[in-house]
Amino acid sequence: MQPPSSPFHPPRRVVITGAGAVTPLGHTPQDMARAIREGRSPFRHAPALPGAACAPVPDFDAATATGRWRHRRYLSRGGQLALAAALTATRQAGYACDNGTGGTGGTGGIRGMGRAGDTGSATGDGGTPLLPRLPDDTALVAASGPNMDVGADFPAACAPRTGDYAALSGLEHPDLDALWMLRWLPNTAASAVAMRCGVRGEGLVLGTACAASLQAVGEAARRVRWGLAPAALAVGGDSRLSEGGLLGYARAGAIQRDMDPADADAPHRACRPFDAARRGFVPGEGGAAFVLEPLDTALARRATPLAEVLGMGATLDGHALTAPEPDARRAEAAVRGALAEAGLAPGDVHWVAAHGTGTALNDAAEIRLLERLFADAGHAPAVTAVKSWTGHCASACGAVELAVLLACAADGFLPPVRNLTTPESARLDFVRQPRPLPASGKGSIGLLLNFGFGGQNAALVVRL
Repeated sequence: MQPPSSPFHPPRRVVITGAGAVTPLGHTPQDMARAIREGRSPFRHAPALPGAACAPVPDFDAATATGRWRHRRYLSRGGQLALAAALTATRQAGYACDNGTGGTGGTGGIRGMGRAGDTGSATGDGGTPLLPRLPDDTALVAASGPNMDVGADFPAACAPRTGDYAALSGLEHPDLDALWMLRWLPNTAASAVAMRCGVRGEGLVLGTACAASLQAVGEAARRVRWGLAPAALAVGGDSRLSEGGLLGYARAGAIQRDMDPADADAPHRACRPFDAARRGFVPGEGGAAFVLEPLDTALARRATPLAEVLGMGATLDGHALTAPEPDARRAEAAVRGALAEAGLAPGDVHWVAAHGTGTALNDAAEIRLLERLFADAGHAPAVTAVKSWTGHCASACGAVELAVLLACAADGFLPPVRNLTTPESARLDFVRQPRPLPASGKGSIGLLLNFGFGGQNAALVVRL
């Protein structure tokens, strides 16, 4: 989507002014950066599937994170993570959110603390500033993945037909919510975010598998860049740590399933992107959200840009339902599209946040892509893989990884690739220890990559 420039809507520079994240590494930028600096691993044995590992979000209480809101029960775990992240991002950008009981009122703001915002807005009792709402016609672009927690709504489907379930007909049971289907619809989390964050413009929900949330950030930026929306909120949240989610990956052969439950260190060694000993990815969970707006608008209201979104590219392999195209030619097209939109060349890229799942096929294809794009041209950007710290957060992975990178950049470093002892490529500059964030006169230019089932490819270029 790149409409021709016009005197009325010339392209605008787009920046992120608010970021929120709920991740296995923590819930604040400081917590995430500190966890990586200290080498703390979030990986654990998976309770729902013996022999597998997982990376859960610690200390997450949905009621605390999202407030007293009667509709919260209709959100899946991933939806709760998305809403929590969106509330944080909106408030950090200096905008008001509903407190869960209609606290924003009809047109006014609510009291709150924002790092950025209009300090000239009205004040409430005692002089406490009232935060403004997001601009009218703000767009919402959300990533959505399938809710695979079958046992939460239908325990009879996951248990022998004995005891209390023996007499039940089919899936129905007394504890089933009247609106249980909302937990399974792809747009429920987006609707909740719109209600709580006051988004009233275009709504778009992307179901492009593990590319979805990175693509959501890019699509949100495009709407702001071309004057289709005055601001945009991009959000993703996902969790596949239920028995249904883990079993789906295990049956597909995508995760390691033979770890010794008595070996406490085994989960910490399991996720090893680009390593010769890799044996599959480790499922994680998380949510992240970003407020995007024009640079001139952000500066006018004295907001602090966290990053600039320069370009996005997305393609389809058209090759297989699960496996990536071995030579990653269409993934390369996505990268070149993102660079073209940014007005940059491969040689301008300082660092790459690879998809880096730790599966045999994905890592091999991604290595071919990166070697062709950079090494063959004599360029060696630093390559990291955030999933080695968070696990694979499914449709939310791109947003979560961007949030982690923003946190590390604020602390002045690039995160290393965990468990990389025998790299599969000697031609790529993998980050093995935390290193200073590389930059030039153009700033620090980064390329984020995500690929998903169905041959979905997404690439995003940012300036930190």
